[in-house]
Amino acid sequence: MQLLPAIDIRGGQCVRLRQGDYAQETVFGSDPAVMARRWANEGGERLHLVDLDGAKAGHPINVDAIRRIVESAGIPCQLGGGIRDEAAIRLMLDDVGIDRVIVGTAALKKPDWFREMTQAFPGRLCLGLDARNGFVATQGWRDVSQVSAFELAKQYADLDLAAVIYTNIALDGMMQGVDRGTINDMLRLAELGLPVIASGGVTTVDDLRTLALESRKQPKLIGAIIGRALYEGTIQLPAALTAVEECLT
Repeated sequence: MQLLPAIDIRGGQCVRLRQGDYAQETVFGSDPAVMARRWANEGGERLHLVDLDGAKAGHPINVDAIRRIVESAGIPCQLGGGIRDEAAIRLMLDDVGIDRVIVGTAALKKPDWFREMTQAFPGRLCLGLDARNGFVATQGWRDVSQVSAFELAKQYADLDLAAVIYTNIALDGMMQGVDRGTINDMLRLAELGLPVIASGGVTTVDDLRTLALESRKQPKLIGAIIGRALYEGTIQLPAALTAVEECLT
């Protein structure tokens, strides 16, 4: 199970939101590339980047900042936020150097297109499942659909996806831990044969130990994203990596 430090970018800065609310923003650094180097130096193997402005606008916005992160980090980076057409995918994969992109809104609204893109970029696309009360939220989490996260994932279970990134919006940025219901949701997705990355709510090393122990039983649970807990210091990345490794061996 891989740990992915998160870097959320808004206005070129490294920020965190609470429950995806743009009005509840905390700035943690003016230069995301510096933060990227820190997480890489502390042992991170992959970074999770979110273009918050892009998620709202519907197309990539913080391209220069993302490019600097990729160049500085020296480790693979995945990116979500505003990836809603082929031009955005090609920009990030072919030009900027992102390892894999995350598609959320367009996967819900343009299913045929998403299938086509997954076939054009095998193993390079992730399905972003952002759920509020079990239903998919889109447009930077501002709109909640009537489609359940599980049903959306199920229709794509046959595709060559890099991962499904499952976020319980209610937990994101709230520093309240990962609840049993959310873990069960993720395991249900993994049972479809989809590789799943947990996102939202990771607060302590014990949360990561819990996920790692579940990963031992269900190897399709392949990762966990850590955001605010790293920035507020409730999790130290080197200690977290050690704890997870101990659980998995």
